[in-house]
Amino acid sequence: MKKRLTEAQFQACIKDLEVGKQTIEIARAVLVDGKPQAGFVSALGLTRGAVSQAVQRVWAAFEHSNLPQGYERVTAILPEHQAYTVKKWAEEAAKKRGSKA
Repeated sequence: MKKRLTEAQFQACIKDLEVGKQTIEIARAVLVDGKPQAGFVSALGLTRGAVSQAVQRVWAAFEHSNLPQGYERVTAILPEHQAYTVKKWAEEAAKKRGSKA
């Protein structure tokens, strides 16, 4: 799935994000305009990782702000049997929301 945002979604998620102008320009071009990240590597003399990190910072802010009310994103390291149960819960919650996990 390609990560894409509307201009309104983009503006909402960068509102309180403390990043530089270049990060915002790269992220907007990739997430809103659909430009490939590779173009910024050569054009700006950045590494692929730096470009990817710029896009990921904005995308992470979007994901954090785009949770349904009453939901919380969690990250945990669990034994396999517990992780299996949590994954099943996530699938059930996604079905209730009408989306994929």
